[in-house]
Amino acid sequence: MKNNIYIYSLLVVLCSCNNSKLPTIAPDVITEFTLNDTDDPAIWIHPEDASKSIVFGTDKDTNGAIYAFDLEGKIIEDKTIKNIQRPNNVDVEYGFRLNDSTTTDILVFTEREKQQIRMFSVPEMKPLDGGGFPVFEDEEQLENRLPMGVSLYKSPKDSSIYAIVGRKTGPSNGYLYQYSLYADSGGVKADLVRMFGSFSGEKEIEAIAVDDEAGYVYYSDEGVCIKKYYAEPAMGNEELSCFGGAYFLEDIEGIAIATYENGEGAIIVSNQQKGEFNIFSRKDNTFIKAINLSTLETDGCEVVTVPLNSTFKSGLFVAMNDEKNFYFYDLERLGLQ
Repeated sequence: MKNNIYIYSLLVVLCSCNNSKLPTIAPDVITEFTLNDTDDPAIWIHPEDASKSIVFGTDKDTNGAIYAFDLEGKIIEDKTIKNIQRPNNVDVEYGFRLNDSTTTDILVFTEREKQQIRMFSVPEMKPLDGGGFPVFEDEEQLENRLPMGVSLYKSPKDSSIYAIVGRKTGPSNGYLYQYSLYADSGGVKADLVRMFGSFSGEKEIEAIAVDDEAGYVYYSDEGVCIKKYYAEPAMGNEELSCFGGAYFLEDIEGIAIATYENGEGAIIVSNQQKGEFNIFSRKDNTFIKAINLSTLETDGCEVVTVPLNSTFKSGLFVAMNDEKNFYFYDLERLGLQ
């Protein structure tokens, strides 16, 4: 069955059924299929053995799930979270403090039909949220309370961890809500600390990504541009940049940030309807190039820049593919450096 799935997916790749005219870069690994509709990935790096790292991916429907995959693209059943009501986007963060002596890595995702975000420990996959943290509670209209995008930020100042959450629709200002995630004697809490981010009113805002080291949050105002703000609440709510819109066919979608210790790196953004990814400089956000990774209608993507195994020697780039699966690439093949 696995071979049949791979052959079918490879035929899709070879058909070049997207709109790109660029040379095709086929994936190194194609995951097993999910049940419903893949959307957004996150990558957790195992602290002791990088070859045991896990790729998480959302499967969005009323009977949705957060699938866990190994680096061969196989589903890890005991790490998969099922019976989630339309999970949309997912992210991971490292070193969440549970008490004075205990930390855990965490996975956070949006659960749209319950108007909340969820938080689990990794790799134990135990819920830490008491069933979920409600979001956008001050909004009266249901459509303004439906969470979609989420990204986690760990402050270099004091190691505080925040969830930055987007939604299906919202106001022209204060579209994103930023929640402080912390533990006290009563358990894990999520407190709203600010509302920020402009919205054009065209389409929606889903893709959000944070550059922890540089302290910036980026999000796709899908019909207009990629917007950039400070991730640190104390730095204020000024919009720092609105860039890249001219390089996209229609929807500006998933964002992944490749970071390197020397400050170099890239912002990789899905040009969804064209079947390409646009790459921008991490330093000044200028356009570098476009590449065709053979995916169809990519929503979410993610990247890590450390070696994981013999297949992903330079890091891993993961992209959602509109065939109920995800594509994995050795990062070197994207030609970032």
